Order: sequence, then C-alpha cells, then structure tokens
Amino acid sequence: MSTLDPLPEQAVKTDETPSPSAPESDVLPIGSDVLPPPARSGLPTARGMRRNIKTIRFVLSTLLLLAVLYTITLIKVMLIPLVLAAFLGVALNPIVALGTRLRLPRWFSASVLMLGLMAGIGAGAAALAQPALGWFHDAPAALRNFVPKLKGITQPLEAASRATQSLVAGQAAVRVQPPRQAAVAITAWDVLAAAPKVLAAVLTVVLLVFFFLIYGDDLLRRLVEIVPNFRHKKHAVAIVRSIQTEVSHYILTTALINMTLGTLTAGMLWLLHVPDPLLWGSIAMIANFIPYVGAITTTTILLLVGLINFRELGQAVLPAVLFACITVVEGNMITPMILGRRMRVSPVAILIWLLLWGFLWGIPGALLAVPMLTSAKLIAERVRGWQWFALMVQR
Repeated sequence: MSTLDPLPEQAVKTDETPSPSAPESDVLPIGSDVLPPPARSGLPTARGMRRNIKTIRFVLSTLLLLAVLYTITLIKVMLIPLVLAAFLGVALNPIVALGTRLRLPRWFSASVLMLGLMAGIGAGAAALAQPALGWFHDAPAALRNFVPKLKGITQPLEAASRATQSLVAGQAAVRVQPPRQAAVAITAWDVLAAAPKVLAAVLTVVLLVFFFLIYGDDLLRRLVEIVPNFRHKKHAVAIVRSIQTEVSHYILTTALINMTLGTLTAGMLWLLHVPDPLLWGSIAMIANFIPYVGAITTTTILLLVGLINFRELGQAVLPAVLFACITVVEGNMITPMILGRRMRVSPVAILIWLLLWGFLWGIPGALLAVPMLTSAKLIAERVRGWQWFALMVQR
C-alpha cells in the first residue's frame, strides 16, 4: 500500500464525535465551576462525618473524665498519702539540695530533716492532745451552760412559733420536750482502736517523703530520658525545674504565712484570756491552708469559744472579730504581696476546686486542693495546648 492511499473509513475519528461510552451529563464545558453531581452530593456527607467524629470525641472525653474521677475516688486511700508526700518532697527538696551543695550526702540531709520534722510535729501533737481531749469531754457541759445565754434570743422565736402553730392547728400547740443531748466521750479504747490506722498513714507519708528526697532527682532524670528528641528533653528539663522551684516556693511561703497567722492568733487569744490559746492557734494555722473556708470555720469556732467562756457579749465576740480582721489583712495584703501576681488564683476557681476535691477526698482533699490547683496552673502555662486552663484560673 502506498503512503498516499487514504485510510480506511473505520479508522478515521474526529474530535467532534463524542465517545459512545461517555454520557452527555458527564461532559462539562471548559472553565465551568459546576461540580459533578457525585462530588456535590459528597460534601454534606463529609461535613456530617466530621460533626459525628467531634460528637463521639466529646462523649469519649466525658466518659474518660468520669472514669478518672471514679478511679481517683476509689483508690483515694492510696493516692492521698502519695500526693501529700509528693508535695512535701517538692517543698523540702531545696533544703536537701542546700546540704548537697555543702558536700553532705543526700541521705544524711534527708534523715536529719525528717527526724527534726517528726520530733517537732510529735512534740506539738503531744502538747495539744490533752487540751483537745479536754474540750471533747467537756463539750456537753459547755453546751448546757451555753444554751441559757441564748434564752433572750430564743424566747421571742419560740413564742412566735407557738403562736403560728396555734393558728394553724386551731388549738394550743403542745410543747415539745427538747431531745436529750448525747454525751460525747472519747475513751482510751477508742484511741487505741484508731491508733494503728493513724500510725500506718503517718509512717507511709514519712517513708514516701524520705525516699522522694533521696531519689526524687533520679526519678525525674529517668523520666526526661524517655523523651526521644534532644530539644524536647531540654524543654522538659526546663519545665520540671521551674515547676519544682515555684511549687516549692509556694508551699514553703504559704506554710510560713500560716505559721505566723497561728502564732499571732495564739498570742491574741492569750492576751484576751481565752483558754488553750495554743490549741486554737494551731487550728487556725492548719485551717488557713483551705482558703476562705478555713478562715470562716476558725472565726465560727472562736465565736463559740468566746460565747461559752465569757458572760459579756462584747468580750465574747472580740476574739472572733480580731481574728477576722487579721485574716482579712493576711488574705488581701500580705499573701498577695509576698507570692506575687503570678501565683494568684481566681477565687471562683479555688471554690470550685475545693468543692470538687472536698467531695472526692473529704478534708484531706480540701487541704490539698489549692496546692494541686497551683501546680496544675504552673504546668498548664508551659504545656502547649493547655494555656487556656492557666488563663481561666488566673486572677
């Protein structure tokens, strides 16, 4: 065949002839912005899937949070000593580090420190045990003597109550005899029965604090070694060191402020001739670790003690009024000035945190709530993605 011969008619295909396999609906004009029907119908499906994934993630996060809270409540007997020992170890670590810089072994510094603390706490507990037991034994008699002092206030209320009952019932109200108060007594058997649990808890905390002081730096070093990247290792070391320093500063400063408050309270009560001023000063010191609630509780206790021991109303309420003035100055001037704005936390966040941990762990949870909140705030400031938490709880 010659090269000039025409091609067969079946082999000739022009561009104007559409392919028989392509339907006309799929042929789009050039430059058209209209998507084909399958892609257009797939967009709502993708949005719906993303929305469903977000909903599932929220539900799973909520369930995980509830599971964590339930687990924390279930194993609180183990967690409370562990958390308390961790905070004490962080607070006392600078003292042991000072001994290390003076070329003293860590075990020696930690042993001397723990023995000194145990001796001081034991001496204080022994000095306060007798007055505390005396108040428990004398509580029923004190209450019986305290009730007649309120007769001038309660008589009008009782008369109004009887008149209301007479109008409602149509006859004279029957006078109801007040229930007899049960005697409050703590026997030696009760003390012996509770002693093993208390001694076991104290021994657990002491041993944990001792080992944290000796091996705490090694544990942190090994945790940092798990981080794979060198840049991340350096960032992790900076975070751990800064948190350790700031939390230690916060706990030690708060403890010194509360000790000063307890000393001033005891001195003020001694000048006002209130019985057992050291007992009430110690209660004020311990209760002040719970912001707001502790001050209100101590003020109420001092008011009751004053009303029980003094006949004149002005002399009875004076201890509570003076203590309230001291706590107002301490909470609004002294503590913010010493700790600085960086360590200040919103009162709303503190109350919510107190309610949460008080519900989960009781009184130990309320005492540990503010240190835990402060530590969580310091960690959130340095962890990417959690700055919002620090911003929410900051004052």
